[in-house]
Amino acid sequence: MAAVTSRLSGRQTCAPENEDLSDEQMQELLEQAAARLRTQATSAQITRQEEQVFRFPRLDAGALPKSYVRSDGHVAHLDSARLLTEKDRKLSSQARKVEDPITVKKAVLEKKKATTGSDWFDLPRTDLTPGLKRDLQLLKMRNVLDPHRHYKKESGKMKAPEFSQVGTILQGPTEYFSARIQNRDRKKTFIEEVLSGEAETGRFKKKYGEIQNTKTSGKKAFYKALKAKRAGGIKKR
Repeated sequence: MAAVTSRLSGRQTCAPENEDLSDEQMQELLEQAAARLRTQATSAQITRQEEQVFRFPRLDAGALPKSYVRSDGHVAHLDSARLLTEKDRKLSSQARKVEDPITVKKAVLEKKKATTGSDWFDLPRTDLTPGLKRDLQLLKMRNVLDPHRHYKKESGKMKAPEFSQVGTILQGPTEYFSARIQNRDRKKTFIEEVLSGEAETGRFKKKYGEIQNTKTSGKKAFYKALKAKRAGGIKKR
C-alpha cells in the first residue's frame, strides 16, 4: 500500500500503488476541495468587510511650517537661524543664575508671613519703633485724657498688635469749614497733640496741684502754710 496525495484537497489516501482511485474516493476528494474553497472565499469576504468598517479617516495636517533642513542633492543643509528664537538666543549667550529651590521656598514663606493676606488688605507686620510704642502706651491710658469720655477698661500690660499700619485721615472737601483742623494745630504724633492741649487748658497741672494739696493736708507742709497765713494776717493788723 502507498500514500496517494490529492492536489485539490491536500489529504493523503492510502491505496495500492498500481491501483487507481475509485469513483467514491474521487467524489469525496472533490467535495472536500470545494468546501475548502468556499471557506477561503468566506474568510476573504469577512476580512474585506472588517477593513471597510475599521478604516481610519485621512487626517489633514494643514499648512506645515517650512522645515529648517533642506536637501541639495545628496547634501542636507541646516538653517541654524531657525533653531532658536531671538529670546532663547539671548539667554544662551549670557550667564544664568540657578537658585536653590529650598531657599526660594523659604523666602516665599517669609514673604507670606510678613502680611495678613489679601483677606485683611495685606496689613504688614508691626514695626515697633520707639515713637509707635509711646503712641500705643498713650492710647492705653486715653481714659485720663478726657474725663467726659469713658472707654472700656483694659487689663494687663500693653501688648503691641502683631500686624498694624499707621495712616493719616484725609478730610473731604465738604469738611473744610465744619471739621477742618488748622495747620498750626496739626501735630505729627499723639504725644505732641496731648502736650499742645495741656499747654492750652492746664488741666494736668491743675489736677496735680489738687492731688498735692490733698496729700499734704494735715502734715508739716500744711502747718507751715497755716503759720505763714497767720503771720501775714498779724502783720496786716
